[in-house]
Amino acid sequence: MAKQYSKHQQKIIKNYYDNREAISLQRLSELVTDLYLAEGKARETKWKQAIGALEKLGLKPDRIAKLRKQDNPALLAKVVEEMMGKE
Repeated sequence: MAKQYSKHQQKIIKNYYDNREAISLQRLSELVTDLYLAEGKARETKWKQAIGALEKLGLKPDRIAKLRKQDNPALLAKVVEEMMGKE
């Protein structure tokens, strides 16, 4: 049985999906900051989260792999800026 949503709930859901890319980019920019500060295991976790966000945003796998290999938050920040510029 399909769940029935109120008009208000439907509007919230629609707005989320309409703004999903912007939300992902915002989260990714927060992860850049976290990566600058993180070390060790926490840094690995932040990179995994960043990779997931990049995949959702449609960045090519070879570019993601290169970013990860370089392990440089500044390069990731440049990619985020690029992606924000094309919105």
